[in-house]
Amino acid sequence: MPYQYLTNLPLEEAREKYIAALLARGLKRDMETIPTVDALNRISAEAIYARISAPHYNACAMDGVALESRLTFGASERTPVHIKSSDYTWVNTGDQLPAGCDAVVMVEDVIEGNDFITLYSAAVPWEHIRQIGEDISAGDMIIPSFTEITPATIGALLACGVLQVNVVAKPVIGLIPTGDELVPITDSPISGSIIEFNTSIFSAMLTQWGCTPRKYPIAKDTLLTIKSALETALAECDAVVLIAGSSAGKKDYAVSAMQELGEVIAHGIAIRPGKPAILAAAISTQKKIVIPMLGLPGYPVSGMLVMEQLFKPVVDLLTGRTGVQSDHCQVEVSRRLTSSLKYREYIRATLGRVRGKLVAVPLNRGAGVVSSMVKADGIIEVPQNVEGYEPGELVNVRLLRSMEEIERSLVITGSHDPLLDEIADIMKHLWPDSRITSSHVGSMGGILAVKRGEAHLGGVHLLDEASGVYNIPYLRRFFPDGGVVLIECVQRMQGLMVRPGNPLRIKRLSDLVGASYVNRQKGSGTRILLDYLLKQEGIDPSGISGYAREEYTHSSVAASIAAGTADTGLGIYSVAKAFGLDFVPIYQEQYDLLVLEDALQLDALQKLLDVMRSEAFAERLAKLGGYKLDKPGETRAWN
Repeated sequence: MPYQYLTNLPLEEAREKYIAALLARGLKRDMETIPTVDALNRISAEAIYARISAPHYNACAMDGVALESRLTFGASERTPVHIKSSDYTWVNTGDQLPAGCDAVVMVEDVIEGNDFITLYSAAVPWEHIRQIGEDISAGDMIIPSFTEITPATIGALLACGVLQVNVVAKPVIGLIPTGDELVPITDSPISGSIIEFNTSIFSAMLTQWGCTPRKYPIAKDTLLTIKSALETALAECDAVVLIAGSSAGKKDYAVSAMQELGEVIAHGIAIRPGKPAILAAAISTQKKIVIPMLGLPGYPVSGMLVMEQLFKPVVDLLTGRTGVQSDHCQVEVSRRLTSSLKYREYIRATLGRVRGKLVAVPLNRGAGVVSSMVKADGIIEVPQNVEGYEPGELVNVRLLRSMEEIERSLVITGSHDPLLDEIADIMKHLWPDSRITSSHVGSMGGILAVKRGEAHLGGVHLLDEASGVYNIPYLRRFFPDGGVVLIECVQRMQGLMVRPGNPLRIKRLSDLVGASYVNRQKGSGTRILLDYLLKQEGIDPSGISGYAREEYTHSSVAASIAAGTADTGLGIYSVAKAFGLDFVPIYQEQYDLLVLEDALQLDALQKLLDVMRSEAFAERLAKLGGYKLDKPGETRAWN
């Protein structure tokens, strides 16, 4: 009677069954700490946060003169301003901004005299200055868990004081070739012998996948020899691949050896070539952990197919890797892109599929913004002599990530909160192939992005002055016909962030008069809240020094205060805590997520909601501080 394989599973079922069995038996990945400079192409084992801000000082962004901007006010072609040498300092790009200065005038705009300079246009406060934390602020998450470290990532980590990183240890995969007819690689084999080159193929594949392959000597076709080789490899490796002998011939001992040393989960897959594959597992007597075992057919094409289809998912679990880099594609640009006619311009962007169309969200295009390379999914190329692109226009993008990874991205635009990074990180732990991309454009920007179909979700915390209600009045205004859902997220405390000890004894908004303030950008929920509260208390914004100075994140505001370039600014408690600042509570607000109604059906969105309702999310928020949970993840009625 012919041999009956233990199973004849469809490929997808076999893969799922094998992964589930390994996880149920405690499959886990190891971690190691290495210098950041040696971390290229390694996978982060945990989220990595900035230790210092980048830049960590106020830096001059141009060659020219540094001065107080007020000295230039009124300068024009008709009324030039003359400034004496004691009131300005010559600086080069990258120099630290001299004390008392708040602007840099480009050398091209300076007319130099004997003991003075002449200016024909006024400088704007903080013009041509890279402010502390402009790129990355201390405490910001640079990359989440299980993310590949690229050259740009290394630069970002080092710029932010991260000199060592915890990465996923490269799993050691044992390769055992079997067969009496096999001989080592040679250029003159004798008749009847087979050159053993399979291990070289599979070793290269494993190296490409981020593993450390370990080749073992050829094992002869006896049960005792194969079992002994397998025992040795199980003691030394994180997984073992047994090459050949997986079928049902008289000298095929692979399945018997695996059964004696562990458990065969499947033997026989409904694919051709590759049917005789063996999926098995053993418990290491030394490490007391599960060791995956794979039995491959001897034919190289069969072996490669099984490796790719059935073993690569196991390797991905052990390495934390997902996705393969792609090439080019066409996408819709989400907002107007302008470009100089003089140059070919490369604009970094995040990508995602929203309502059936691929959308590109351009990132900060500053030459010093290394974080944009970390976040970027692709690069938009604007050719020379092209002025730019209009919203909705198709553009060609060179991909930096695989299209598969981009397709499963959940796109969030709007007001940013550190909790979004924590949600993304929790999702990475639970579902390693999940991915969230976010851009910080303020609450109003988030509403508009969702309305235009450029994002799945928008972070919003918009206070309606007339009613004192958060978010819902804006939804009625911008979505009179519906089409969106408001998901409750958190209540969070907004307050004045001040330096430790609160040296100016700032206790209320009226104390802002006479202090140096740093504001959020127009359209942000924090800016709207500030203007509402100032109006309530009858405080004239023009009397607040720094009211016109704008930053795009709570972290950037906090970084400025921590560095001493501002006395205070409105922000959330969790960010103040992260920067070691004191905090004066002002107002408890509602931070929600605006979601496209049809996006609720997405698997990634449902996973996000599961995380919001989880204990892990509550624990992370408690650690951040300043948040109150009521019914996170619940839909709030608004129409």
